[in-house]
Amino acid sequence: MTELAPSLALGLDVGTQGTKALVVDVERREVVARSSRSYGLIPDLLPGAAEQHPDTWWQAVRECTREVAARVDARAIRSVGVSGQQHGFVALDSTRQVLRPAKLWCDTSTAAEARELTVSLGRHVPAGFTAPKILWLKRHEPAHFARLAHVLLPHDWVNLRLTDELAMEAGDASGTGLFDPLTRRFDARACFAIDERLEAMLPRLARPDEPIGRVTAEAARELGLSAGIVVSPGGGDNMCAAIGAGATRPGVAVLSLGTSATVFAYSPRCVLDPAGLIAPFCDSTGAWLPLLCVMNATGVLQEVVRAFGSAELDIEALTRAAERLPAGADGLLFLPFLQGERVPDLPEATGALLGLRPGSLEPARLFRAALEGVSLNLAGGVERLRALGLAVDTVRLVGGGARNALWARILADVLGARVQRVAELESAALGAALQAAWVARRAAGERDSLDSFVQGFVALEGEVLEPDRERVALYRSARERFDAQVERVFGT
Repeated sequence: MTELAPSLALGLDVGTQGTKALVVDVERREVVARSSRSYGLIPDLLPGAAEQHPDTWWQAVRECTREVAARVDARAIRSVGVSGQQHGFVALDSTRQVLRPAKLWCDTSTAAEARELTVSLGRHVPAGFTAPKILWLKRHEPAHFARLAHVLLPHDWVNLRLTDELAMEAGDASGTGLFDPLTRRFDARACFAIDERLEAMLPRLARPDEPIGRVTAEAARELGLSAGIVVSPGGGDNMCAAIGAGATRPGVAVLSLGTSATVFAYSPRCVLDPAGLIAPFCDSTGAWLPLLCVMNATGVLQEVVRAFGSAELDIEALTRAAERLPAGADGLLFLPFLQGERVPDLPEATGALLGLRPGSLEPARLFRAALEGVSLNLAGGVERLRALGLAVDTVRLVGGGARNALWARILADVLGARVQRVAELESAALGAALQAAWVARRAAGERDSLDSFVQGFVALEGEVLEPDRERVALYRSARERFDAQVERVFGT
């Protein structure tokens, strides 16, 4: 070995609603410090637009990192990994300065460009992916596009601030619409369909087991870290959550409940969905991560809380009240497409409440209908995963929504699967830290696999929720009604 294995690793998760930081003691296999900062979207944009300035992310990274570094021996932090919200478009000029705020995964103002690319490429390109955002910039902000020199994703931009290196890795790159997940290379034809200059604007691709660089002296001063420590490639939040939840081997499916909801599982082969509903992502281990994403999850619940919440009626109180109601919410059906939707492919859809009767708008009933509506929409995508050959018999829950016990119970019945919560719900930050520690160990000469390294850190908690036969049948009927109403209302 060329150096001692690191003892502490820092994981950062730069998300849509905020940034989280975890410090992991590698030898003791425990989280020893954590911090978070919240932020929102830029307000008062045109309908469908969702943007944040990358400087917002860096400010949160700086505050979180300095906070956790002050709680441990900062000199013992020997590696850093970054997880980030997928699909965002960070546009840089030739001096690597940000040209404009980043358009995010939930931005649906690019629906027309997505439809155009879907036709020209002969494969489904969702509006949330990065490629339509680049074409949008070319069409709507030609002055900015003329200055465009580098295209990065959110976590790549944070890596740039850490290391001064332009790089991307296959996991996050496979969510751009510009990448061939089978060959693990950028798709020259897709780039050319947008602009002949685009391929040259994309950064180098890094392997998942190699450092992309080391923390610069400038970044070290800002963050309270040591200069020269290893920075791993990191990945999209789903790829890092897969590592943090132990989905680094076949047979583990993960459901992440955040602003959006995703279901994904490790696969040793590339899974291609002819309908384009299941994303054929690469993971951050060198394998693949077929993934279902719906855009509407915890945000739907928060809308109900905002409508009815008070000092006495918060999300916990609404959950307790909803637990007393029967499954099916007395026929109230919530089509939860408040942000448009990716699966089904309805980027310009709106939400709908159906089956209204006297008393339907009582807060607890509406809250239960919101939980069930998001779950019923997820169930359609999970069936698609199963049809493509992936086993989804046991599901590990991560993300903020995993704390809601009623939702976990509903999911077990709607999905017809065993459900259990992962102890560390911030699995993306944990996965980023674990990948960073593993990459640093590889750089030091160790050769253990990421899967064998990760398994000792992943713990499950709480009871295993088994699906109830009667409620499974009830929700199966509810899903048939849900699908029929989606088709009737939106013409799918």
